[in-house]
Amino acid sequence: MSGWGPPPWASTQLPAVEEALGRWVPGAATDDLAQAMQHAVLGGGKRLRPLLVLATAEAVSGNVLQTLGLAQRDGLLRCAVAVELIHAYSLIHDDMPCMDNDVLRRGQPTVHVKYGEAVALLAGDALQTLAFELLAGADASWPAATRLHWVQTLAIAAGAGGMCGGQAIDLAHVGQAMTQPALERMHALKTGALLHASVMLGAVAGGASAPQLEHLSHFGRRLGLAFQVVDDVLDVTADTATLGKTAGKDEQHNKPTYVALLGLDKAQRYAEQVTDEALRALRASACASPEALQGLAQWVTRRQH
Repeated sequence: MSGWGPPPWASTQLPAVEEALGRWVPGAATDDLAQAMQHAVLGGGKRLRPLLVLATAEAVSGNVLQTLGLAQRDGLLRCAVAVELIHAYSLIHDDMPCMDNDVLRRGQPTVHVKYGEAVALLAGDALQTLAFELLAGADASWPAATRLHWVQTLAIAAGAGGMCGGQAIDLAHVGQAMTQPALERMHALKTGALLHASVMLGAVAGGASAPQLEHLSHFGRRLGLAFQVVDDVLDVTADTATLGKTAGKDEQHNKPTYVALLGLDKAQRYAEQVTDEALRALRASACASPEALQGLAQWVTRRQH
């Protein structure tokens, strides 16, 4: 895998994402809580999930974020920010001593290291609820059914049948071998569910038809799997400075991974195969402007961190 940076399209969208994150991650009851929330969200990151929301909406509708009316733009950015807040909350909790006990995230001290475990726990909880507050608060020009669909999509992806359930499976299998189907199910929940939700939020916001939703759903699920396989590869091949988090921790913690199961070469080839499957589903969706979404999918496979 060669090391690609984000596609050029991303650089045109990221300022709007960062501005919205800064605007909607507010102060809090205490300075420590506010600072912990901001540290978790505003301290960098790939912003893949919000970019997937925007790229999918653009793919379906043909409309670039910057050309939308104020209400449409606001609703779409609320979806993009909401999914990133869920991701940030999950990282806070994932890094805590009761989970992975990690001290480094995005090249900075993790939230519990910097602010203490109690504040970190509250910061994660506050970011989670803020995500749904944003979705529910979209302009009334968005139909209530659409806003409800957004809330339900994100809630299912984040809950026991999604990210939390996948994390529970992961914790239960430390030191245990897993078959490939079992490993894929775990990561479809732990990692893939939120990436899939990002695609579906954008698809619904963009007005996708029922056939498009079906193909884009398959695209999102295969992309989520590709992302995790690459993550497992990078944990072995990249260093801590490049990753911005502790390299080699999966092996240290004796966690089941695609590299452990398949070997490094086969895992790399599998990531490329799954990405190809995702791209075929994207082509089958016959979206009006799929170029940005295609570029993000290729970035997922070829990234270096």
